[in-house]
Amino acid sequence: MLPRRHFLAGLAAAASLPSASWADAGAPAYLAAARTPDGSYALCGLSPAGAERFRLPLPDRGHAAAAHPSRPEAVAFARRPGRFALVIDCASGRQTARLDAPEGRHFYGHGAFLHGGKVLATSENDYEAGRGVIGLWAPDEGYERIGEVPSGGIGPHEILTLPDDASLLVANGGLQTHPDRAREVLNLATMRPNLAVVSPDSGPLDVSELPPELRSNSIRHLALRPDGLAGFAMQWQGDLLEPVPLLGLWKASAGLRLCEAPPARAMAMQGYAGSVAFSGDGAGVAITSPRGGEVQVFGSESARLEAHWQRPDICGLAPLGDGFLASDGMGGLFSVSRGGEAVPLARHEASWDNHLVPVRGV
Repeated sequence: MLPRRHFLAGLAAAASLPSASWADAGAPAYLAAARTPDGSYALCGLSPAGAERFRLPLPDRGHAAAAHPSRPEAVAFARRPGRFALVIDCASGRQTARLDAPEGRHFYGHGAFLHGGKVLATSENDYEAGRGVIGLWAPDEGYERIGEVPSGGIGPHEILTLPDDASLLVANGGLQTHPDRAREVLNLATMRPNLAVVSPDSGPLDVSELPPELRSNSIRHLALRPDGLAGFAMQWQGDLLEPVPLLGLWKASAGLRLCEAPPARAMAMQGYAGSVAFSGDGAGVAITSPRGGEVQVFGSESARLEAHWQRPDICGLAPLGDGFLASDGMGGLFSVSRGGEAVPLARHEASWDNHLVPVRGV
């Protein structure tokens, strides 16, 4: 549960302090983790044109980051099963705090700010109990851990803050794992992935499950349109010769809607959607497959495949203009239209990791 005294104290403290903005860090539009040519790791800030605004060292491979909504502060998460996350002042390049997962827990590589940046939520695995947890931290109190609530399922991966800024959408992937068993899935026969709306005060408020025949489709990553329409990307744990849908849409009180591609295009994804994003105008929603080297664009209202583009090791995806920004493992950044036309923007000496995280506070 979220202690009210922490929240109120944080509000009072924040009001009395001058604060930097994302402009002080070069006004990046996106954050991305990368591996550099010397084998080290970094967190980078990128402009809409693909220019680097900063490159800050990380001690290990990063997965995704959470960008504070107003000040130039990012929480960089290690790839699962990560046991720590680093808070980085992106204007100065300093590490200002470290989040250590409690005993018996690890992070899943994602987090989200809510309550105007007064609370950070993290997706976590309580691996001895085999349940998902959302950890709660107070940024204005040195990222002190202030509580936790159930995630509403097993294996919570990406979490996003809903438009009310007071609740979370959680992708419970359904995969039970244990850090002593590498990345082995321990419950393939009983998976129940879901999307859950979670309150930091009271836990799960609503849970939406996939139909039984798709219970092996692990819900992993999320995108959110300002009106509350969510896109969710899935990773199939069943027979890869089955052309299953890997993208779905969700909206409160409307349930789940699956976006199905023709069999040949579904097979091209090789059962794996790595990232998901809405187009900048919200009319399209896309998923990527680094395994299949494929970007697929669907209509946000029609849920039908409209275009696709092929590029080896493509994965990162974010809104850009009326279309998308995409990144690959060779350092490339591309503008991709809703019609599937791609224009190279930049190429960096970096191997981009899975995600491009939009910075909202610019």
